[in-house]
Amino acid sequence: MKPADRRLLPSLASWTPGTEPAAFDAEGLTLAARRVREPCLVVQDTSSGRVGVGFAGSAASTGPCALVAALPPLWPEHLGNRAFLEAHGCRFPYVVGEMAQGITTARMVVAAHEAGLLGFFGAAGLPTTKIEAAIDEIQAGVARHAGKDPDCWGVNLIHSPSEPELEDAVVDLYLRRGVRRVSASAYMALTPMLVRFAASGLWQDCGGRIHRRSFVFGKISRPETARAFLRPPPAAMLEALVREGKLTAEEARLAARIPVATDLTVEADSGGHTDNQALPAVFPTVKQLALSCAAELALDAPVRVGAAGGLGTPDAVAAAFAMGASYVLTGSVNQSAVESGLSLRGRQLLAQARLGDTTMAPAADMFELGVKVQVLKRGTLFAQRAHKLYELYRAFPSLEAIPAVERGKLEREILGGSVEELWASTRAFFERRDPRQIEQAEADAKHKMALVFRAYLGQASKWAITGDDKRALDFQIWSGPALGAFNAWVQGSFLEPLEARTVGQIAWNLLEGAAVVTRAAALRAAGCPLPDQAFLFTPRPLALVDEAGASNERTPRGPATSGSYSASARELQ
Repeated sequence: MKPADRRLLPSLASWTPGTEPAAFDAEGLTLAARRVREPCLVVQDTSSGRVGVGFAGSAASTGPCALVAALPPLWPEHLGNRAFLEAHGCRFPYVVGEMAQGITTARMVVAAHEAGLLGFFGAAGLPTTKIEAAIDEIQAGVARHAGKDPDCWGVNLIHSPSEPELEDAVVDLYLRRGVRRVSASAYMALTPMLVRFAASGLWQDCGGRIHRRSFVFGKISRPETARAFLRPPPAAMLEALVREGKLTAEEARLAARIPVATDLTVEADSGGHTDNQALPAVFPTVKQLALSCAAELALDAPVRVGAAGGLGTPDAVAAAFAMGASYVLTGSVNQSAVESGLSLRGRQLLAQARLGDTTMAPAADMFELGVKVQVLKRGTLFAQRAHKLYELYRAFPSLEAIPAVERGKLEREILGGSVEELWASTRAFFERRDPRQIEQAEADAKHKMALVFRAYLGQASKWAITGDDKRALDFQIWSGPALGAFNAWVQGSFLEPLEARTVGQIAWNLLEGAAVVTRAAALRAAGCPLPDQAFLFTPRPLALVDEAGASNERTPRGPATSGSYSASARELQ
């Protein structure tokens, strides 16, 4: 660089390196960006004008370099909102999201707890007996983790518009068993059951501060739905709950002053039910709404807002935190983890998925309305077959009205049996579950057709969980594009094989990588000419160590690995 072309950045002081010289070349800058747990300095060589990164050294009135900026240590634990960690007793601002029908198993929730994460059991679609058995397993498992908050876990609470009695029974179970956190999903509006859970146990201290026993994570994808969670429950709903003896007058009085939710998960393009929203569009909108509602209610702090959907790489996680997410929630990527409730064959299909290998298909629970879920299309014909069922439902008034040739193909290629056999098994199911459905079907042939088709859709997800080889082409595996991005990121690394994909390793690598990306972005913003490879993080085996950490050491491969994680023996070889 010619002296006339040299541009000196505004400086804070002069700087002299210590035992370690500053890094100015691409390799040195890349290695420096990975040392996230050390304070670092952006410095400029006054003779050449080159900008680089230094560690330690000393500031002085004169020196060979100008001190341009100083960056503090960056811990993955602190990427999100520290109030989130304090409120929920977890170490990292990271939630292992609930995947329905027990795909997020009790084992996964316990593993998340041990890893310092907050996990939610996937209770949707399960009977209360299985949910209670999972609660037993979770409570026994977390009790073994000394030094960790035994309440740092939760369970899904899904809206059941056609079965309010089931939703009521689930809330009864949660309150009786001391479940303190629920992730409320599929709610278009508040229900008395959800409000009852949120308000149960509210109390006020002598300073006037309201305290909660129960925490509600509202999972939403639209601002209009978010608004209901960000405000107190309707007065009429609270009054009715008091009359029914499900809340005390004091609980209702306090509930009328605070939002229903403590945390709000903004779900973008995810697996399962999704609006296919773009996270950078919907998250800021909901975040601003949370701030506005907090101001209206004169809250000390707004409802915490987290991000979900599309988070399968460190870059995506770092971007979510950069937008102000209090926490991140992952779902699709955890389905391939060893603790997942999905069958081995289903997890193998997920491990092969690439971007573009997901599609939308009719949903079992809201089939008649044309509501869709996002599923894996690679290696399965479920999506095509589900669409065919919906076409038939729209085209004909009854099963009997379907032309014989079309009906034969339906029975052979999709249903796997005659319409009469399928109706008999569907009828037997609803005799136990909800006899009103049978009465409606006998009076309405269109409803009968919907029940038979919904039976296939519902069974398709169970076949994927059990690994039924006979129905492998019918596997319904909920997944979003995050999984394809994740698979591309881990290709060639230790996380590529299924047996290495534990929920802890997935989370720790995403968080560690997000910290590296965040530090690289800060260095570049401070004027450092960081190369593109500095934003890349390759997955590596990580081990959790004591929260106090240790002195920062670099392995022969470069990254800082002590502190919240340490390199395993495999990493050091």
